[in-house]
Amino acid sequence: MPTPPAQPEPRAAVLARLLRGSVGSGVAVAARTAGALVLNKLLAVYGGPGGLTLLAHFQNLMALFTTLPNDGVHVGTVKYLAPLRAGSGRYRAWLGAGLGLNALALLLSAGLLLLWPGPLVGVFGTGWGWTLLFCLGLTLLVGHAFVVTVLLAAGRLGAYVGLTVLLSVSGPVAVAAVLYAGGAVPHALLAYLLAQGGTLLPAAAVARRAGLLPRLHGAFSRPALRGLGRFLLMALSVLLFSKAVDFSLREVLIRQFGLAATDLWQAVAKLSDNYTMVFSALMSSVYYPRLAALSARPQERARLVRTVLAGLAPVLALGLVLLWLLRGWLLPLLFEPRFAAAAYLLGPQLLADWLKFLTWILLFLLTAQARVGRYVAVQAASAVLLAGLLAGLLPRFGLLGAPLAQALRYGLLLGWCLWYFRRAIRPA
Repeated sequence: MPTPPAQPEPRAAVLARLLRGSVGSGVAVAARTAGALVLNKLLAVYGGPGGLTLLAHFQNLMALFTTLPNDGVHVGTVKYLAPLRAGSGRYRAWLGAGLGLNALALLLSAGLLLLWPGPLVGVFGTGWGWTLLFCLGLTLLVGHAFVVTVLLAAGRLGAYVGLTVLLSVSGPVAVAAVLYAGGAVPHALLAYLLAQGGTLLPAAAVARRAGLLPRLHGAFSRPALRGLGRFLLMALSVLLFSKAVDFSLREVLIRQFGLAATDLWQAVAKLSDNYTMVFSALMSSVYYPRLAALSARPQERARLVRTVLAGLAPVLALGLVLLWLLRGWLLPLLFEPRFAAAAYLLGPQLLADWLKFLTWILLFLLTAQARVGRYVAVQAASAVLLAGLLAGLLPRFGLLGAPLAQALRYGLLLGWCLWYFRRAIRPA
Protein backbone atom coordinates (compact mmCIF):
# COMPACT_ATOMS: atom_id res chain seq x y z
CA MET A 1 0.00 0.00 0.00
CA PRO A 2 1.61 3.34 -1.00
CA THR A 3 2.57 5.75 1.74
CA PRO A 4 0.40 8.87 1.68
CA PRO A 5 2.29 12.12 1.02
CA ALA A 6 3.35 14.06 4.07
CA GLN A 7 1.03 16.90 4.96
CA PRO A 8 2.51 20.41 5.16
CA GLU A 9 3.23 21.65 8.66
CA PRO A 10 0.57 23.96 10.06
CA ARG A 11 1.46 27.61 10.39
CA ALA A 12 1.82 27.33 14.19
CA ALA A 13 4.37 24.55 13.79
CA VAL A 14 6.36 26.58 11.25
CA LEU A 15 6.43 29.57 13.60
CA ALA A 16 7.40 27.39 16.54
CA ARG A 17 10.30 25.89 14.61
CA LEU A 18 11.53 29.33 13.59
CA LEU A 19 11.20 30.69 17.12
CA ARG A 20 13.16 27.77 18.59
CA GLY A 21 15.93 28.33 16.09
CA SER A 22 15.85 32.09 16.65
CA VAL A 23 16.16 31.68 20.42
CA GLY A 24 19.01 29.24 19.90
CA SER A 25 20.98 31.72 17.80
CA GLY A 26 19.86 34.77 19.81
CA VAL A 27 22.92 34.75 22.04
CA ALA A 28 25.24 34.72 19.03
CA VAL A 29 23.33 37.56 17.38
CA ALA A 30 23.35 39.58 20.61
CA ALA A 31 27.11 39.08 20.95
CA ARG A 32 27.76 40.20 17.38
CA THR A 33 25.53 43.24 17.83
CA ALA A 34 27.17 44.22 21.11
CA GLY A 35 30.63 43.80 19.59
CA ALA A 36 29.69 45.98 16.62
CA LEU A 37 28.22 48.69 18.85
CA VAL A 38 31.35 48.79 21.03
CA LEU A 39 33.58 48.93 17.95
CA ASN A 40 31.57 51.80 16.46
CA LYS A 41 31.76 53.71 19.74
CA LEU A 42 35.52 53.23 20.02
CA LEU A 43 36.19 54.59 16.54
CA ALA A 44 33.62 57.40 16.82
CA VAL A 45 35.09 58.69 20.09
CA TYR A 46 38.80 57.86 19.81
CA GLY A 47 39.29 57.60 16.06
CA GLY A 48 38.99 61.33 15.43
CA PRO A 49 37.11 62.93 12.52
CA GLY A 50 36.63 60.30 9.85
CA GLY A 51 37.39 57.42 12.22
CA LEU A 52 33.95 55.89 11.80
CA THR A 53 34.18 56.21 8.02
CA LEU A 54 37.61 54.51 8.02
CA LEU A 55 36.16 51.65 10.08
CA ALA A 56 33.31 51.21 7.60
CA HIS A 57 35.72 51.39 4.68
CA PHE A 58 37.94 48.74 6.27
CA GLN A 59 35.00 46.44 6.92
CA ASN A 60 33.78 47.03 3.37
CA LEU A 61 37.27 46.12 2.14
CA MET A 62 37.09 42.90 4.17
CA ALA A 63 33.69 42.20 2.62
CA LEU A 64 35.10 42.63 -0.88
CA PHE A 65 37.42 39.67 -0.26
CA THR A 66 35.19 37.50 1.91
CA THR A 67 31.97 37.72 -0.13
CA LEU A 68 32.94 34.94 -2.54
CA PRO A 69 33.66 32.46 0.30
CA ASN A 70 30.88 33.56 2.66
CA ASP A 71 28.02 34.25 0.24
CA GLY A 72 29.08 31.62 -2.28
CA VAL A 73 31.10 28.64 -1.07
CA HIS A 74 29.69 28.60 2.45
CA VAL A 75 26.05 29.00 1.41
CA GLY A 76 26.44 26.08 -0.99
CA THR A 77 28.29 24.04 1.62
CA VAL A 78 25.36 24.31 4.04
CA LYS A 79 22.97 23.16 1.32
CA TYR A 80 24.98 20.08 0.34
CA LEU A 81 26.48 19.02 3.68
CA ALA A 82 23.31 19.34 5.77
CA PRO A 83 21.67 16.05 4.67
CA LEU A 84 24.93 14.00 4.65
CA ARG A 85 26.63 11.88 7.29
CA ALA A 86 29.97 13.32 8.39
CA GLY A 87 32.84 11.23 7.04
CA SER A 88 30.94 9.71 4.12
CA GLY A 89 32.42 9.84 0.64
CA ARG A 90 30.01 12.50 -0.58
CA TYR A 91 30.60 14.53 2.59
CA ARG A 92 34.36 14.51 1.96
CA ALA A 93 33.80 15.47 -1.67
CA TRP A 94 31.75 18.57 -0.81
CA LEU A 95 34.08 19.50 2.06
CA GLY A 96 37.15 19.24 -0.18
CA ALA A 97 35.51 21.27 -2.93
CA GLY A 98 34.66 23.99 -0.43
CA LEU A 99 38.23 24.15 0.84
CA GLY A 100 39.62 24.25 -2.69
CA LEU A 101 37.34 27.06 -3.86
CA ASN A 102 38.07 29.07 -0.71
CA ALA A 103 41.81 28.72 -1.33
CA LEU A 104 41.35 29.90 -4.92
CA ALA A 105 39.32 32.93 -3.81
CA LEU A 106 41.98 33.86 -1.24
CA LEU A 107 44.78 33.58 -3.81
CA LEU A 108 42.90 35.90 -6.16
CA SER A 109 42.29 38.36 -3.30
CA ALA A 110 45.96 38.42 -2.31
CA GLY A 111 46.96 38.96 -5.93
CA LEU A 112 44.64 41.96 -6.29
CA LEU A 113 45.85 43.49 -3.03
CA LEU A 114 49.52 43.11 -3.91
CA LEU A 115 49.21 44.21 -7.55
CA TRP A 116 46.84 47.17 -7.06
CA PRO A 117 47.16 48.35 -3.45
CA GLY A 118 46.47 52.03 -4.21
CA PRO A 119 42.75 51.89 -5.08
CA LEU A 120 42.06 49.34 -2.35
CA VAL A 121 44.15 50.29 0.70
CA GLY A 122 45.58 53.68 -0.28
CA VAL A 123 43.12 55.56 1.94
CA PHE A 124 44.70 53.92 5.01
CA GLY A 125 48.15 55.33 4.21
CA THR A 126 50.04 52.12 5.01
CA GLY A 127 52.85 50.08 3.47
CA TRP A 128 53.54 46.54 2.25
CA GLY A 129 53.84 45.05 5.73
CA TRP A 130 50.31 46.16 6.61
CA THR A 131 48.98 44.72 3.34
CA LEU A 132 50.68 41.35 3.90
CA LEU A 133 49.26 41.12 7.43
CA PHE A 134 45.85 42.03 6.02
CA CYS A 135 46.12 39.06 3.63
CA LEU A 136 47.06 36.79 6.55
CA GLY A 137 44.09 38.01 8.58
CA LEU A 138 41.73 37.41 5.64
CA THR A 139 42.97 33.83 5.29
CA LEU A 140 42.43 33.09 8.97
CA LEU A 141 38.99 34.72 9.02
CA VAL A 142 37.77 32.82 5.96
CA GLY A 143 39.03 29.60 7.56
CA HIS A 144 37.04 30.37 10.70
CA ALA A 145 33.90 31.10 8.66
CA PHE A 146 34.25 27.83 6.75
CA VAL A 147 34.59 25.76 9.93
CA VAL A 148 31.57 27.52 11.46
CA THR A 149 29.64 26.73 8.26
CA VAL A 150 30.44 23.04 8.72
CA LEU A 151 29.18 23.24 12.30
CA LEU A 152 25.94 24.93 11.20
CA ALA A 153 25.37 22.34 8.49
CA ALA A 154 25.63 19.65 11.17
CA GLY A 155 23.16 21.49 13.41
CA ARG A 156 25.80 22.27 16.09
CA LEU A 157 24.15 25.51 17.13
CA GLY A 158 25.75 25.52 20.59
CA ALA A 159 29.26 25.47 19.16
CA TYR A 160 28.29 28.17 16.66
CA VAL A 161 27.04 30.39 19.50
CA GLY A 162 30.22 29.97 21.58
CA LEU A 163 32.53 30.68 18.65
CA THR A 164 30.49 33.71 17.57
CA VAL A 165 30.71 35.17 21.07
CA LEU A 166 34.49 34.65 21.04
CA LEU A 167 34.78 36.32 17.62
CA SER A 168 32.61 39.24 18.71
CA VAL A 169 34.67 39.91 21.83
CA SER A 170 38.14 39.51 20.34
CA GLY A 171 37.88 42.24 17.70
CA PRO A 172 36.82 45.20 19.90
CA VAL A 173 39.30 44.15 22.61
CA ALA A 174 42.16 44.27 20.09
CA VAL A 175 41.06 47.68 18.78
CA ALA A 176 40.75 49.09 22.30
CA ALA A 177 44.24 47.83 23.19
CA VAL A 178 45.87 49.45 20.15
CA LEU A 179 44.04 52.77 20.57
CA TYR A 180 44.82 52.83 24.31
CA ALA A 181 48.51 52.33 23.50
CA GLY A 182 48.38 55.35 21.17
CA GLY A 183 48.32 53.39 17.92
CA ALA A 184 46.91 54.82 14.70
CA VAL A 185 43.46 53.86 13.43
CA PRO A 186 44.78 51.74 10.50
CA HIS A 187 46.85 49.65 12.92
CA ALA A 188 43.89 49.25 15.26
CA LEU A 189 41.79 48.03 12.34
CA LEU A 190 44.46 45.52 11.33
CA ALA A 191 44.57 44.22 14.92
CA TYR A 192 40.78 43.82 14.74
CA LEU A 193 41.08 41.56 11.69
CA LEU A 194 43.96 39.48 13.07
CA ALA A 195 42.23 38.97 16.42
CA GLN A 196 39.10 37.71 14.71
CA GLY A 197 41.14 35.46 12.43
CA GLY A 198 42.83 33.95 15.47
CA THR A 199 39.57 32.26 16.42
CA LEU A 200 40.20 29.74 13.63
CA LEU A 201 42.19 27.54 16.03
CA PRO A 202 39.43 26.97 18.62
CA ALA A 203 36.84 26.61 15.84
CA ALA A 204 38.89 23.91 14.11
CA ALA A 205 39.43 22.13 17.43
CA VAL A 206 35.67 22.03 18.15
CA ALA A 207 34.81 20.77 14.66
CA ARG A 208 37.58 18.16 14.70
CA ARG A 209 36.42 16.86 18.08
CA ALA A 210 32.88 16.53 16.68
CA GLY A 211 34.17 14.47 13.75
CA LEU A 212 33.15 17.09 11.18
CA LEU A 213 36.60 17.62 9.64
CA PRO A 214 37.63 14.18 8.35
CA ARG A 215 40.89 13.68 6.52
CA LEU A 216 40.65 14.43 2.81
CA HIS A 217 42.43 12.46 0.13
CA GLY A 218 42.41 12.16 -3.62
CA ALA A 219 41.55 14.69 -6.31
CA PHE A 220 38.81 17.28 -6.03
CA SER A 221 35.34 16.09 -7.04
CA ARG A 222 34.38 17.79 -10.29
CA PRO A 223 30.61 17.48 -9.67
CA ALA A 224 31.11 19.05 -6.23
CA LEU A 225 33.22 21.87 -7.67
CA ARG A 226 30.53 22.53 -10.30
CA GLY A 227 27.79 22.43 -7.67
CA LEU A 228 29.50 24.93 -5.39
CA GLY A 229 30.64 26.93 -8.40
CA ARG A 230 27.04 27.91 -9.09
CA PHE A 231 26.85 29.50 -5.66
CA LEU A 232 30.21 31.15 -6.30
CA LEU A 233 28.76 32.82 -9.38
CA MET A 234 25.86 34.14 -7.31
CA ALA A 235 28.31 35.48 -4.73
CA LEU A 236 30.30 37.14 -7.52
CA SER A 237 27.18 39.09 -8.45
CA VAL A 238 26.84 40.20 -4.80
CA LEU A 239 30.49 41.26 -4.84
CA LEU A 240 30.24 43.24 -8.07
CA PHE A 241 26.76 44.68 -7.68
CA SER A 242 26.51 45.17 -3.89
CA LYS A 243 29.82 45.25 -1.99
CA ALA A 244 31.74 47.03 -4.72
CA VAL A 245 28.88 49.49 -5.17
CA ASP A 246 28.91 50.27 -1.43
CA PHE A 247 32.68 50.74 -1.55
CA SER A 248 32.41 53.09 -4.54
CA LEU A 249 29.51 55.02 -3.00
CA ARG A 250 31.57 55.78 0.10
CA GLU A 251 34.49 56.90 -2.08
CA VAL A 252 32.14 59.29 -3.93
CA LEU A 253 30.71 60.72 -0.71
CA ILE A 254 34.20 61.21 0.77
CA ARG A 255 35.31 63.10 -2.36
CA GLN A 256 32.17 65.24 -2.55
CA PHE A 257 31.51 65.97 1.12
CA GLY A 258 34.77 65.15 2.98
CA LEU A 259 35.50 62.65 5.76
CA ALA A 260 33.85 64.64 8.57
CA ALA A 261 30.55 65.17 6.73
CA THR A 262 30.54 61.60 5.43
CA ASP A 263 30.77 60.51 9.07
CA LEU A 264 27.13 61.65 9.52
CA TRP A 265 25.90 59.40 6.72
CA GLN A 266 28.19 56.65 7.95
CA ALA A 267 26.67 56.79 11.45
CA VAL A 268 23.20 56.13 10.02
CA ALA A 269 24.58 53.43 7.73
CA LYS A 270 26.40 51.84 10.68
CA LEU A 271 23.22 51.77 12.75
CA SER A 272 21.56 50.11 9.77
CA ASP A 273 24.44 47.62 9.51
CA ASN A 274 23.97 46.61 13.14
CA TYR A 275 20.33 45.56 12.93
CA THR A 276 20.84 44.26 9.38
CA MET A 277 23.49 41.95 10.84
CA VAL A 278 20.93 40.68 13.35
CA PHE A 279 18.36 40.05 10.63
CA SER A 280 20.89 38.45 8.28
CA ALA A 281 22.25 36.15 11.00
CA LEU A 282 18.78 34.92 11.94
CA MET A 283 17.78 34.38 8.33
CA SER A 284 21.03 32.58 7.47
CA SER A 285 21.04 30.30 10.49
CA VAL A 286 17.28 29.61 10.82
CA TYR A 287 15.29 30.52 7.70
CA TYR A 288 17.65 29.63 4.85
CA PRO A 289 18.61 26.11 6.02
CA ARG A 290 14.91 25.27 6.41
CA LEU A 291 14.08 26.80 3.02
CA ALA A 292 16.86 24.78 1.38
CA ALA A 293 15.61 21.60 3.02
CA LEU A 294 12.13 22.16 1.53
CA SER A 295 13.32 22.61 -2.07
CA ALA A 296 11.54 19.42 -3.16
CA ARG A 297 8.33 20.24 -1.24
CA PRO A 298 6.86 23.39 -2.83
CA GLN A 299 3.69 23.44 -0.71
CA GLU A 300 5.62 23.46 2.56
CA ARG A 301 8.17 25.90 1.15
CA ALA A 302 5.39 28.30 0.12
CA ARG A 303 3.83 28.07 3.58
CA LEU A 304 7.20 28.86 5.16
CA VAL A 305 7.75 31.93 2.96
CA ARG A 306 4.21 33.24 3.54
CA THR A 307 4.50 32.72 7.29
CA VAL A 308 7.84 34.50 7.53
CA LEU A 309 6.66 37.42 5.38
CA ALA A 310 3.38 37.88 7.24
CA GLY A 311 5.01 37.45 10.64
CA LEU A 312 8.07 39.63 10.16
CA ALA A 313 6.64 42.56 8.15
CA PRO A 314 4.72 44.18 11.06
CA VAL A 315 7.36 43.25 13.66
CA LEU A 316 10.13 44.81 11.59
CA ALA A 317 8.03 47.91 10.91
CA LEU A 318 7.32 48.37 14.64
CA GLY A 319 10.97 48.00 15.57
CA LEU A 320 12.17 50.45 12.92
CA VAL A 321 9.53 53.03 13.85
CA LEU A 322 10.73 52.76 17.46
CA LEU A 323 14.31 53.48 16.34
CA TRP A 324 13.07 56.56 14.46
CA LEU A 325 11.24 57.85 17.54
CA LEU A 326 14.42 57.44 19.61
CA ARG A 327 16.75 58.96 16.99
CA GLY A 328 17.62 62.12 18.95
CA TRP A 329 18.80 60.05 21.92
CA LEU A 330 20.10 56.97 20.12
CA LEU A 331 22.64 58.45 17.71
CA PRO A 332 24.62 60.38 20.36
CA LEU A 333 24.50 57.35 22.67
CA LEU A 334 25.82 54.90 20.08
CA PHE A 335 28.42 57.23 18.60
CA GLU A 336 29.06 60.77 19.94
CA PRO A 337 26.99 63.92 20.57
CA ARG A 338 28.02 65.44 17.21
CA PHE A 339 26.24 62.59 15.42
CA ALA A 340 22.83 63.91 16.52
CA ALA A 341 23.07 66.02 13.36
CA ALA A 342 22.58 62.83 11.33
CA ALA A 343 18.98 62.36 12.54
CA TYR A 344 17.49 63.79 9.32
CA LEU A 345 19.04 60.90 7.36
CA LEU A 346 17.51 58.16 9.48
CA GLY A 347 13.89 58.16 8.25
CA PRO A 348 14.55 57.17 4.62
CA GLN A 349 17.25 54.73 5.75
CA LEU A 350 14.80 52.89 8.02
CA LEU A 351 12.22 52.73 5.24
CA ALA A 352 14.84 51.39 2.85
CA ASP A 353 15.84 48.69 5.33
CA TRP A 354 12.27 47.54 5.92
CA LEU A 355 11.78 47.14 2.17
CA LYS A 356 15.18 45.46 1.86
CA PHE A 357 14.43 42.85 4.55
CA LEU A 358 11.17 41.83 2.90
CA THR A 359 12.93 41.65 -0.47
CA TRP A 360 15.65 39.40 0.98
CA ILE A 361 13.07 36.94 2.32
CA LEU A 362 11.87 36.41 -1.23
CA LEU A 363 15.29 36.44 -2.91
CA PHE A 364 16.40 33.58 -0.64
CA LEU A 365 14.20 31.44 -2.92
CA LEU A 366 16.64 31.97 -5.79
CA THR A 367 19.58 31.04 -3.56
CA ALA A 368 17.93 27.90 -2.20
CA GLN A 369 17.12 26.76 -5.74
CA ALA A 370 20.58 27.76 -7.08
CA ARG A 371 18.98 29.87 -9.85
CA VAL A 372 22.30 31.43 -10.81
CA GLY A 373 21.31 33.35 -13.94
CA ARG A 374 18.24 34.94 -12.42
CA TYR A 375 20.04 35.80 -9.19
CA VAL A 376 22.87 37.52 -11.07
CA ALA A 377 20.37 39.39 -13.26
CA VAL A 378 18.50 40.69 -10.20
CA GLN A 379 21.72 41.87 -8.54
CA ALA A 380 22.90 43.60 -11.72
CA ALA A 381 19.57 45.32 -12.31
CA SER A 382 19.46 46.45 -8.69
CA ALA A 383 22.96 47.96 -8.91
CA VAL A 384 22.18 49.80 -12.16
CA LEU A 385 18.95 51.12 -10.65
CA LEU A 386 20.79 52.39 -7.57
CA ALA A 387 23.49 54.09 -9.66
CA GLY A 388 20.84 55.90 -11.68
CA LEU A 389 18.95 57.00 -8.59
CA LEU A 390 22.14 58.24 -6.90
CA ALA A 391 23.13 60.21 -10.00
CA GLY A 392 19.78 61.98 -9.90
CA LEU A 393 19.34 62.45 -6.15
CA LEU A 394 22.82 63.25 -4.76
CA PRO A 395 23.23 66.57 -6.64
CA ARG A 396 19.75 67.68 -5.55
CA PHE A 397 19.54 66.41 -1.96
CA GLY A 398 23.18 66.07 -0.90
CA LEU A 399 23.82 63.34 1.69
CA LEU A 400 20.07 62.78 2.02
CA GLY A 401 20.07 61.52 -1.56
CA ALA A 402 21.92 58.34 -0.54
CA PRO A 403 19.21 56.85 1.77
CA LEU A 404 16.45 58.18 -0.50
CA ALA A 405 17.97 56.29 -3.42
CA GLN A 406 18.13 53.10 -1.34
CA ALA A 407 14.47 53.43 -0.32
CA LEU A 408 13.32 53.88 -3.92
CA ARG A 409 15.56 51.02 -5.08
CA TYR A 410 14.20 48.47 -2.63
CA GLY A 411 10.62 49.66 -3.05
CA LEU A 412 10.79 48.91 -6.75
CA LEU A 413 12.66 45.65 -6.18
CA LEU A 414 10.13 44.43 -3.59
CA GLY A 415 7.25 45.13 -5.96
CA TRP A 416 8.96 43.09 -8.67
CA CYS A 417 9.72 40.22 -6.25
CA LEU A 418 6.11 39.99 -5.08
CA TRP A 419 5.02 39.70 -8.70
CA TYR A 420 7.77 37.32 -9.80
CA PHE A 421 7.46 34.91 -6.85
CA ARG A 422 3.65 34.96 -6.73
CA ARG A 423 3.43 31.30 -7.78
CA ALA A 424 6.20 30.22 -5.43
CA ILE A 425 4.36 31.86 -2.53
CA ARG A 426 0.97 30.46 -3.51
CA PRO A 427 1.53 27.40 -5.72
CA ALA A 428 -1.41 25.92 -7.60
